[in-house]
Amino acid sequence: MNRYPLGIQTFEKIREENLFYVDKTDLIYNIVKGSQNNFLSRPRRFGKSLLVTTMQAYFEGKKDLFKGLAIEKLEKEWVKYPVIHIDLSSGKYYEVQRIMSTLDFLLSRYELKYDITPRDLSGFGDRFNNIIQTAAAQTGQKVVVLIDEYDAPMLDSNAKPELQEQIRSIMRDFFSPLKANEGLLRFVFLTGITKFSQLSIFSELNNIKNYSLDDRYATICGFTEKELLDNFHEGITDLAAANGMTFDEAVEKLKEQYDGYHFTAHCPGLYNPYSILNALFDSRFDNYWFATGTPTFLLELLQKNNILIPQLEGIMATPQRFDAPTEKITDPVPVLYQSGYITIKESQNGMYLLGFPNEEVRQGFSESMLNYIAPYYAGPRDNFAWEFGQAMRADNIDAAMEALKVYLAGFPYDIHHNSEAFFQAILYTIFNMLNFTIRAEARTARGRVDLLVSTKTTIFVMELKIDQSAEKALEQIDAKDYILPYKHDGRRIFKVGINFSTEKRTVDEWKYEEA
Repeated sequence: MNRYPLGIQTFEKIREENLFYVDKTDLIYNIVKGSQNNFLSRPRRFGKSLLVTTMQAYFEGKKDLFKGLAIEKLEKEWVKYPVIHIDLSSGKYYEVQRIMSTLDFLLSRYELKYDITPRDLSGFGDRFNNIIQTAAAQTGQKVVVLIDEYDAPMLDSNAKPELQEQIRSIMRDFFSPLKANEGLLRFVFLTGITKFSQLSIFSELNNIKNYSLDDRYATICGFTEKELLDNFHEGITDLAAANGMTFDEAVEKLKEQYDGYHFTAHCPGLYNPYSILNALFDSRFDNYWFATGTPTFLLELLQKNNILIPQLEGIMATPQRFDAPTEKITDPVPVLYQSGYITIKESQNGMYLLGFPNEEVRQGFSESMLNYIAPYYAGPRDNFAWEFGQAMRADNIDAAMEALKVYLAGFPYDIHHNSEAFFQAILYTIFNMLNFTIRAEARTARGRVDLLVSTKTTIFVMELKIDQSAEKALEQIDAKDYILPYKHDGRRIFKVGINFSTEKRTVDEWKYEEA
């Protein structure tokens, strides 16, 4: 029987229908017993909405839903509070009227509940203020306010500064009662993808506790490996059988495809919950999370800042950079990190190494970048990808280079940057999209290899030149002995020199030798 909560983010429904639930209630208990005003940033479809509805059930005193969970033994009182749950995740805010109609709908539910008649011309802030005060008066309890995806309206309006400023003004008014009614509030919790520091919730709320980089709560969204194995053993067994794998091979593939998120300095690797649930339900591996959103504005920002895909694999940054507010997006790093496209790989002495978390994101981002660069070239791209991938996996370098030559020659003239870095990035992006193991600027004792590509049977050491010669590229591989670290690997090794022509705007020549 299917017990995966696909598309279900309501804790009460999950528990009532006996669907899979990975217990995070010990962490929730510690948060609700702490600061009054709280914030958590996590990527989309990473469990924030489920977290919020779990808190809602807790504050509504629904003890029976928590039977068998950690919080059942921790909580002794189970006080029922009035809860105002504002979910902004469902709308698409491409015009002012959309945010106004959404807020009107959300507030009207609570006005109906508490028998409130809005005064004529009441603003959203006034209506929210009245709901808080009425709920407290009618129940005799302080009010809990849960706001999910608070930043959705601002993110949707990123490309239109004038619209975003209008929406920002509306939201600033809407959130203002949270400060004005501080004495009537028991607990405030906001989730989102990004930080907008100039919005009133950050500039006006007193002592807001940001849990986004707190090691103690790093695993509150997402699955650890232990949680994956403890909760989904049967599903992994079915997945393995459906794909002709052993159990351990299936776990390793899940790890490669969906693990790797680190939200704090000492966070264990976290699996993407949306992708895991879908992969287990379908019994196949696919790019589930990435397919739910195309980061077009991010790709535009990368192009504008001349940041190429290989550079995203090793970004050194302080938290002040990648956990920074994003209301005026000029640096792509904060929004790339906060949106889940890059994550913490290592940390030391206050510095963090950022990169792609896993193969799903690496492949998906690479394919999106190629689609963005040449949006009307999808048919030829798919044919090329098949030919190029098959040839490289068969060690047929000539066939692969012929396919690459034809593919690049068809690119629109205005997207060529005529630099070695650009051609390197295109090749890197193609190999990523095709799920090859690849490193750009791979370090050796005597220099850096432009591209190091490997399959289960073969290693390709590639040196790229522009308007020079393939022979010169091979000479550099030999002169710097780039293959030395790989001589005892056991796989075939090919030295590959490729020259790109700015006049022809594609591969001009190539040479290779087996080491």
